[in-house]
Amino acid sequence: MKKITLAAILAVAATTAVAGNLQPPVMEETVVVEETTASSGGFVVPLMILLMAAAVASN
Repeated sequence: MKKITLAAILAVAATTAVAGNLQPPVMEETVVVEETTASSGGFVVPLMILLMAAAVASN
């Protein structure tokens, strides 16, 4: 009988020790890193100037 009582007391103590708390878990924010692509403005503007110069020179 003593063993059954001791087992019951240990079982109750173990369930309350592992129960946790009532506060919601704190989740860390996920950091999203987006890679930027090179813009096409690096060669479009000089190309437009060359086309305009060629149009002016042909007249």
